[in-house]
Amino acid sequence: MALYCGIDLHSNNHWLTVIDESDKRLLEKRLPNDLSATFKALAPYQDELAGIAVESTFNWYWLVDGLMAAGMEVKLVNTAAVKKYDGLKYADDRHDAFWLAHLMRLNILPTGYIYPKEQRAVRDLLRRRMGLVRVASCQLISVQSMIWRYTGAMASTNLIRKPEFVMPPIDPHAVLGAQSSLTLYRAVQREIDTIEATVLGQAKLAPEFAILQSMSGIGKILGMTVMFETGRIERFAGPGDYASYSRCVKSEHLSNGKKKGEGNAKSGNRYLSWAFSEAAHFAVRYDPLAKRFYDKKRAQKNGIVAIRAVAHKLCRAAYFMLRDQVPFDAQRLFAH
Repeated sequence: MALYCGIDLHSNNHWLTVIDESDKRLLEKRLPNDLSATFKALAPYQDELAGIAVESTFNWYWLVDGLMAAGMEVKLVNTAAVKKYDGLKYADDRHDAFWLAHLMRLNILPTGYIYPKEQRAVRDLLRRRMGLVRVASCQLISVQSMIWRYTGAMASTNLIRKPEFVMPPIDPHAVLGAQSSLTLYRAVQREIDTIEATVLGQAKLAPEFAILQSMSGIGKILGMTVMFETGRIERFAGPGDYASYSRCVKSEHLSNGKKKGEGNAKSGNRYLSWAFSEAAHFAVRYDPLAKRFYDKKRAQKNGIVAIRAVAHKLCRAAYFMLRDQVPFDAQRLFAH
């Protein structure tokens, strides 16, 4: 008889439920986040377990990796897609764990992609780099705004980035504030440079992803980001699915040509969304066809919508480039 296990994972403990094919609960127990305790609880049922559904929380690595290393069939639950049954007035960890096991038994459990353990650390390092880039940009803009406010003239960020840059003679207190932002920017930038050097020194674009560098706006770091965030391109049914996962499509509900609501704009991979937006900015700057497409969209809407339209184009192009191993063709992409 097949058994099914659901695990509701938290920061310092997890609730574990095992059910049989008739939804009878054979085990319900709260355990500390310790693999040995999990293995001990599952030992009597291990030979009959058809699968273990683990809630996708911020700290799932240790549990999923440990269970898989022990030869168990693990499903990483897509919590955003799990629906509670109608009419439920009360729910707790016990109910949540049972519900995951129940959905898995019915073969309707929404699951996510378990990213390969061997590549996960480099991917997370690139994610850390993205966060630091945002911090650095914030400090740079802070310095620029301070100078603009006190002098009436805008200093370019390229000028402020230079090591020899000196603050103009303005109020000493303002200089102190701007200098603190400038010091923080330079410190963060050093960390960014260190991460980039480490990633480029230890990781290389896989042959199937090397073709990404033929695309306008994608260099080594962005290529690495797209590669590590995408994983296997075969897991996406088509370019629309990939663009949706990359948050490069509109999130709205239409009926008879009218907007009736919005979808979950945060569903998908925010790191791919950022990567393709960055690529779009570079493409608009250096590719005449991308610039022409951007200008046309900007005239119709605004700059934000236009740059996202370029990002959407690049995202769909990346899908076909990776799937069919064909180089980037700006003429074909932006001709219409």
